[in-house]
Formats: sequence, C-alpha cells, structure tokens
Amino acid sequence: MAKQRDKKADGPPTILNRRARYDYELLDTYEAGLVLEGPEVKSILAGQASLAGAFCRVEDGEVWVYEMDVAPYDKAGTYRPERDRRRKLLLHKREISLLRRRAEEKGFSIIPTKLYFKNRRVKIEIAIARGKRQYDKRDKIEATIARREAREN
Repeated sequence: MAKQRDKKADGPPTILNRRARYDYELLDTYEAGLVLEGPEVKSILAGQASLAGAFCRVEDGEVWVYEMDVAPYDKAGTYRPERDRRRKLLLHKREISLLRRRAEEKGFSIIPTKLYFKNRRVKIEIAIARGKRQYDKRDKIEATIARREAREN
C-alpha cells in the first residue's frame, strides 16, 4: 500500500515571478512583510496568487505593490477583497528611502520576485531591477542552448 503524504510536511507554497528574471537584471533584494486582509492569507496558503505583471512604487514614504493577483478564497464569508488591489509592504524607513532613491534613477524598477511564508507570516521578496535589452536576452538564450548541447555530447 502506498504511503499517504502529510500535507504539513509539504509546507506552504512559494510563489515565484519567473518572468522577472527573464525581463530584468536583479541587483539587490529585500524581504518585506505584506499587509493582507483575512481571506487573502488562506488564498495564498492554497497557492492561488500570482506575481506576473506586479510592480512596486514608493508613495508618501510607504512602499506599495500593484497588480499582484490574489484569487478570492472559496470558503470565505461575504467579505471578499478585490483581487488586484494595491497592498502595503512593511519595511524599515532606511530601506524605504534607499528604494525610493534607486527607483528614481533612470532605468531602475522595484519588482516583486517571490511570495512565501516565514514563521507563519507572509513575506514578499522585492528586488531593485534594471530592464534587460533584447540583445541581452538573445545572448542568454544562445549561451543556454550551447551549454545544453555541450552537456548532451
């Protein structure tokens, strides 16, 4: 008889923004807390969130994440927050001022790369990123193909 897997042994899911590594060169990363409303935590725990197309902005001394999609939790009551509302990030003041300065520089953005649980709290990893040029992407693809072919031979 096959052994049944314990759900707690698997742990909560880690939601990645894989497109960010393709489109951007990630320079510095920061871990931030995330202000969520009730059923959103359960929805993230079920793995029903997406960081595709998400970005961050610094406004009035606070960092906000936009376009992060969190599906409504099925078993929640009548209260269901909006799927793609902006959510506040919890960071230290010096981190916020550093992010603000770097984001104001030409060509830099703040991009969320990972959403995960740490000590029963939802954390988000954000990165200062510089957009890649099309030729940078082509060079990386060619290097990957050459590496794969060398491994096969």
